[in-house]
Amino acid sequence: MAEIEKIELNELEDKVVPSGALLAPDDSMEDALDIIHTAKELEPVQDIPVQVAAVLGKATMRVNDLLNLGRGAVVELDRKVGEAIDIYVNNRLVARGEVVVVEDKLGITMTEIIKNDQK
Repeated sequence: MAEIEKIELNELEDKVVPSGALLAPDDSMEDALDIIHTAKELEPVQDIPVQVAAVLGKATMRVNDLLNLGRGAVVELDRKVGEAIDIYVNNRLVARGEVVVVEDKLGITMTEIIKNDQK
């Protein structure tokens, strides 16, 4: 079975440089070239659409109970308030995060990346 390793986003901050950002004075030229090389390797796949799903929680119920739900019914989920939500890309768990409000829409902020080592 695959081993799942959790990586906190702050562990990645030293490795990721946003577009147009300058490298810190202590970054080597090798680090800069690695970042540029990785970005160029990803160019062929940048236009491929992916499906992203943010799962707030899950619930199990009988079909009869589902059919009896009406407007305003509340379905209790298996998560607590403030607990991280799961973020899936193409049905694969890739991160956990928090729900945020952006203007008048809901969004997600990734707080943890899930590294899945398949052996």
